[in-house]
Amino acid sequence: LDYPCKIAATIFFQNCNFFCPFCHNPSLLQNNLKHLNLTEILNYLEKAQPKLLEAVCLSGGETDPYYTNSTQLPVDYTADIFESLEIQDPIQTRYTGGTVLHIFLGEDIKNVETCKNFVKKIAYNYKLPYYTITPTFSICETHGYITGEHFNCPTCNADTEVYSRVVGYYRPIKNWNKGKKSEYNLRKEYAIDIIEN
Repeated sequence: LDYPCKIAATIFFQNCNFFCPFCHNPSLLQNNLKHLNLTEILNYLEKAQPKLLEAVCLSGGETDPYYTNSTQLPVDYTADIFESLEIQDPIQTRYTGGTVLHIFLGEDIKNVETCKNFVKKIAYNYKLPYYTITPTFSICETHGYITGEHFNCPTCNADTEVYSRVVGYYRPIKNWNKGKKSEYNLRKEYAIDIIEN
């Protein structure tokens, strides 16, 4: 699969919990297998017909997997929203529904006109059917709304709730499942200065 027409060795890691039939090795479920360190693996590969072996696949080991949204870019792909728009526009316009480009912003857009102009720019220059603009914000029980991601209040240092969008609606990040928390930690938020120019 990973290297068509090449002879490849596959190294299976034990932590994957998907058990996908195309990469899962059922014998790894046995707890009596020998654990190898990196040096042992490299020595084994070196001895295993080095002239014959053309590739090495690493499989498994996902700790907190999460689903991606169809043909979306990886959440950590770019901080340049216009790069994302250029890539996503020709793809998402081919669908008949069910697509959205989430524009995650790390902080509030301070100027309403900036947001209006940004939405107009997308509407006039792209055919993208749906998009969301999602600033991250925090709530302190004492001081209320705080712009951006702050796990502690900048005023009183109390714990806060950080909110962002998870599949269509805002929820406190602490209530997300492990997979979605992994996705959130990988997200690159789009740079506001690019939008404001």
